[in-house]
Amino acid sequence: MFENQNLNELVTKYHENKLAHAYLIETNNLERALNDIKKLIKIINCPHDFDPKCTSCNLCNLINLSNLPSLKIIYPDGLNIKKTQIEELKKDFSSIPLYSKYNTYIVLNAEKLNSSSANSMLKFVEEPTAGILGFFITNNKDIIIDTIKSRCQIINLNYNLNSIEDSLNITKEEYAKYKEFIPSYLNYLNTNYLNNKNNILSVFKEREEIEIIIKIIFSLYYNNFLKLTNKEYDKEVLSIYELKDNIPKTIEKIKIITRILTDMSYNVNIELILDKFNLEMRGVK
Repeated sequence: MFENQNLNELVTKYHENKLAHAYLIETNNLERALNDIKKLIKIINCPHDFDPKCTSCNLCNLINLSNLPSLKIIYPDGLNIKKTQIEELKKDFSSIPLYSKYNTYIVLNAEKLNSSSANSMLKFVEEPTAGILGFFITNNKDIIIDTIKSRCQIINLNYNLNSIEDSLNITKEEYAKYKEFIPSYLNYLNTNYLNNKNNILSVFKEREEIEIIIKIIFSLYYNNFLKLTNKEYDKEVLSIYELKDNIPKTIEKIKIITRILTDMSYNVNIELILDKFNLEMRGVK
């Protein structure tokens, strides 16, 4: 039913009436994990024997459209998941579900629960109510607050990532947009202009978009290193932009990009990050 055996085991636990009240899902592809969890929700709430081609009820269609009242998916609101979002969830789930067996919530990018929202969520998972099922999805379980983590069963959902789009969890159309922008950005980066941040911020407004661009640039330099050291490399990635750096320069720039991505994970001001990126990349001699 699922490629990942851990999900098949959850289906078995459902049939044995042994499901936990909350699961922490660590994955290398948030979108695919979300889709698989939605499929799991269809299976355990199906009034019949689940069949993906079934047309006898409207449950799967409501889940696909995110219109099932008993399914709530919580996304970060800006940089964080806010307490008000959790309070609204608790209010919505104060009554029993009408169209399904479970009230189910999914917290996507669960590492972005802030202190107040995590504390509010903790009260929800500390005293689980019958008929409520929760899934926290993250790409790094180690930065989930320990009090939340300790009250969840941890499931690993790793996928075979055959393309850079898969690894970045973006569509081919989104990747094409980034690819088109990156050459002009790197050309601009190599000029004498200090204020290169306007070049990127005028096109991409979201922090997540800028992080994806930096990750693609990292992949570009990493594959250039593989090529220079006579190892197998991704020709498609290197086609984005022709790098002329030698091995020492490539290594130094990989180190810089790695530090920049670390800064981004700690919510350092994005304009400061872009200024630092510009200065350090142009400082490599």
